[in-house]
Amino acid sequence: MGIIECAGAVPSIAPENLGACIACQHCFAVCPHAAISIFGLNPDDSQPLAGHLPEPQQLITLIKGRRSVRRYRPEPVDRATIDMLLQVVANCPTGKNTCRNLYTVIDDPAVMEQFRQRTMAGIRTAVENNTLPAGMEFFSGALRAWDGGKDVIFRGAPHLLAVSTPANGPSPEADTLIALTTFDLLAQSMGLGTLWNGFAKWAVTKVVPEMSRVLGIPGDHYLGYLMSFGKPAVEYWRTVERGPAHINRVSLV
Repeated sequence: MGIIECAGAVPSIAPENLGACIACQHCFAVCPHAAISIFGLNPDDSQPLAGHLPEPQQLITLIKGRRSVRRYRPEPVDRATIDMLLQVVANCPTGKNTCRNLYTVIDDPAVMEQFRQRTMAGIRTAVENNTLPAGMEFFSGALRAWDGGKDVIFRGAPHLLAVSTPANGPSPEADTLIALTTFDLLAQSMGLGTLWNGFAKWAVTKVVPEMSRVLGIPGDHYLGYLMSFGKPAVEYWRTVERGPAHINRVSLV
């Protein structure tokens, strides 16, 4: 559906079409002469694409070389870097361009330690009271490891990111996972370590659900996933070699 009309000398949107605009900014980005300004944005402030995109081989190496990191250095990532990461991630696609993802981040290692301790205390209560949800019995082993000095849930990471979005949106699961995938790749391109933390998600949504409220996740939000991150205490030297891909080619006859 065309929203912008080019009948005259200046492109315009008819009043009856204003409600159809979803602020995608395609018109802003597609004009080769930077002649379109919309929502008060100046195209001269945007970065040109020509000559600035990564080479395909660089992306291939990043995708094949990123690893799930479970060993972290104690020092934090500076807040300015975390803010930059999240501001960039906010540009990732969302259903109908709703852009309603909420990025809940623990950027202070002291806060992360408090959160870790409170979560483990809640797990201990569930284990001792025999109230672990069905399928979550492995948290008993996680608690034993914790008592032995090993953090198998948060892996000692100094930071945690949770991405949520209103559950009544057009594509809440996709929106949150696209955002976390974008964060994952961008963070690893900067030398940071990340971990798609399913244990942490199960802990705060099933075993100790009050910890979702401690994080400040709104009650009407869908919590997509949690990601631990920080400066890695391990270095990798090469990509792994997985595959071949399982490909199903469709041929309609």
